[in-house]
Amino acid sequence: MIRVAVCDDEKPAREYLVSLIRRQGRRCRVLEYGSASGCLADADAFDLLFLDIGMGDSGCGMDGIALAKQLRSLALDPQPLIVFVTGHEQYVFDAFDVEAFQYLLKPVDEQRFAEVFERAAERVLSRNGRLQKVDPLVIQYANTSRAIPLDDIYYIESSNHKVVLCLKGEKLAYYAKIGVLEEQLRGRFFRIHKGYLVNLTYVDAYNKTELTLVNGEKLLISKYKYGEFVKAYLRFVKQGLEDE
Repeated sequence: MIRVAVCDDEKPAREYLVSLIRRQGRRCRVLEYGSASGCLADADAFDLLFLDIGMGDSGCGMDGIALAKQLRSLALDPQPLIVFVTGHEQYVFDAFDVEAFQYLLKPVDEQRFAEVFERAAERVLSRNGRLQKVDPLVIQYANTSRAIPLDDIYYIESSNHKVVLCLKGEKLAYYAKIGVLEEQLRGRFFRIHKGYLVNLTYVDAYNKTELTLVNGEKLLISKYKYGEFVKAYLRFVKQGLEDE
């Protein structure tokens, strides 16, 4: 899990960067800050920070460079990677002074963003030792055995006498019982409805009637499952933070 923060005093700019982060296919928990002071208060809550330099309306007299200097003065181990996002090239040398990982100019080139994000993600995971081996789900599909990494599964849907694995880029249907998979994948997945077993890693938001995944898909939550789902999700998040 990569903890990513976006700090920009302009809400549309924050929302755009968050949308780009969501498209990258990495397991992320994203925090948003509209002020430098709010971001500084949570300095130990993120691994990677996309930071606007201007921050003209942050209300605390601190721009992005000043915030970065404050972060670097803290006894954080490890220090977050900082990627500056700005419309002004003249700040590039200031970015070097605070050991910025990279510098992106607005308007952001999406291909460039993807490249920078991937390199930053690899650095974070390698540096913090968070790459963990997880046994795949082995299924019988098209008369062969196939190993499906759990990170590739957004959710599993029950359909007649089959289950459908909803993966990144494809769907696989095969004969199995969702109840058996529920037991097999307990802890990482939760059955929010008789027809859905969801990967808790990819939960983005939820309310009492539906759940939204990081890829934008929405799934129904049974009113009988909601309470237990919330407990299971909070346990999962807490365990993830402890592992980090």
